[in-house]
Amino acid sequence: EVQLVESGGGLVQAGGSLRLSCAASGFAFGDVTMGWIRQAPGKEREGVSCISGRNGDTYYVDSVRGRFTISRDSAKSTVYLQMNNLEPEDTAVYYCATDYPLLGSVCGSRWYPSREYDSWGQGTQVTVSS
Repeated sequence: EVQLVESGGGLVQAGGSLRLSCAASGFAFGDVTMGWIRQAPGKEREGVSCISGRNGDTYYVDSVRGRFTISRDSAKSTVYLQMNNLEPEDTAVYYCATDYPLLGSVCGSRWYPSREYDSWGQGTQVTVSS
């Protein structure tokens, strides 16, 4: 059974930092693209970032590029999202997701796992106060 467990969310002041972690289990982590999706109150879900397991390519939505960094540790089957210089607009529930069993899918602006057919974590709340 595929499981994705997020941690690291919380309340932080604007300009602060948080690091989200996503521990994956139940599948071969190494060749799978992983990513983070967020949903702010009253807004649609938004793909924030992804990282390819095959070649390490990364993608960031424009609003976070230069402030967020995605990384992965294959030995721990964990993906991270380092979030610096946080803004109130970053307040959202952050979900870890994968499109496993697809292998080597392209990480880019079009990568977006299906909420219905792919695997998502339970989400972690990030709140940035002004």
